[in-house]
Amino acid sequence: MTNWRELLAYEFLGNTVSEYLLALGIMLFGFVFKTVLSKLLSSIIYKLVRRVSTEDYQPEFRRLLLQPIEVLLFLVFLYLAFQVLDYPVEPSELRKDDPFLKTFLFRTYQVFVIVALAWVLMRFVDFIGLIFRYRAEKTASKLDDQLVPFFVDFTKVMVVIFAFLVMLGAVFNVNVAGLVAGLGVGGLALAFAAKESLENLLASFTIFLDHPFVVGDLVEVGGITGTIEKIGFRSTRIRTLEKSFLTLPNKFMIDKPLNNLTLRTFRRVNFDINLTYSTTSEQIRAITTDLQQFINNHPNTNQDGIVRFQTLADSAKSIMVLYFVESMDWAEYVTIKEEVAYKIVEVVEKHGGVFAHPTQTLYLQKPASLDQSSAQQAAPYYRTNTDLK
Repeated sequence: MTNWRELLAYEFLGNTVSEYLLALGIMLFGFVFKTVLSKLLSSIIYKLVRRVSTEDYQPEFRRLLLQPIEVLLFLVFLYLAFQVLDYPVEPSELRKDDPFLKTFLFRTYQVFVIVALAWVLMRFVDFIGLIFRYRAEKTASKLDDQLVPFFVDFTKVMVVIFAFLVMLGAVFNVNVAGLVAGLGVGGLALAFAAKESLENLLASFTIFLDHPFVVGDLVEVGGITGTIEKIGFRSTRIRTLEKSFLTLPNKFMIDKPLNNLTLRTFRRVNFDINLTYSTTSEQIRAITTDLQQFINNHPNTNQDGIVRFQTLADSAKSIMVLYFVESMDWAEYVTIKEEVAYKIVEVVEKHGGVFAHPTQTLYLQKPASLDQSSAQQAAPYYRTNTDLK
C-alpha cells in the first residue's frame, strides 16, 4: 500500500503520477462518452430550436451537428484534462521565454477550438437553411427557392471570415482593427487580384434583382440548354438535357444572350415535307387538309398551326408544317412532335404520296462526228445518278 502511495506521489516534470492518471482518465472519459454527450447536448439545443418550427427535423439536426459537437466536446475534455496538470493554459500566462513546443501546442489547441466552433455554427446555419428550404418548396413562388441557398452561403462565408479574424486576434495577437484599417490601403490591389470573383459576385446580385431566371427554369445561354438547379455567389449550376451538371460563372449568365424557355407560352415547330414531283395536286390537297385538321384537333396544340403547299423545290414539292405546342415540359414536347411525325407518315402513305430526296440526272450527249459503232460504245455513258442524303 505504501509503495502504491509512493508511486502515485512520485513527481515527474512538475506533476505527480496521480495527476497524470487523472488527466488521462478525463481524456478517456471524454473520448468514450463524447457520442452520448453530443446526442444529449444536441437534443437540448434542438428543444430550443423546436419552438420556432411545427415540424420534426431532429434526424436532420443530429445528422448535421452530431459530428462537430463531438469534436468540440472532446476538445473541452482535453482542456479539463490539462487543467489538472501544472501547465499554463491561459493566454496571459504564456511568456515570450517559454519553450517553443509549449507555445506551439497551446496555439494549436486554440486554433482547433475556434475551427470546431466555426464548424458547429456553419452546420447550424445549414440546418436553418434546411428548414427554410422545406418551407420554400411549399410556396408557389420560385424566388425563395433560390434566395435560401444564397443567404445560407453568404452567412457561412461571414462565419468563416469572423472565425479567421478571431483566430488572428486571440491566437496570434494580431491587431485586427489595424489590419482592417490597413486593408483600405491594399484594397485596390486586392480588388484587382480578385477582379473575376468580384464580377461574379456583382453578377449574382444582378440576377437576384432582375430575375432573368429562377431555380427550376429551363434556359438556353451560350449554346447551353438546361435547368437551373442553384444560383450561388460565384456561379450558377445547370442540369443539361443530357443530365450532365454544369457550373457556369454568374458573369457568363448575364453577359451572354439568355433565352428563358420556361417563360415561353408555346414551343414552335417548323419544318417542310418534301414530296416527289409525281405527287398530284389532288394528293397534295388531301394531305394538307388531313394534316391541318389533325393539328387543329390535337389537345396539345393551339389553333395557329399552318399546313400549306409552299414551294416547288429543285427535286421536290414542299409542304410547310408550322404548329405550336402548349407544353413547357421537354419530354412532353418531344412526345408531341413524335405523334405529329407519325401522323405525317401515315397521311402521306394513305394518299399515295412518296417522300422525295435530292436527286440529280446527268446526260452525256454524244459528239456529232461519232459513227454508229462509236455511238454504240458511247451509249453506256448515258446514265441517271441518284444521291441519297
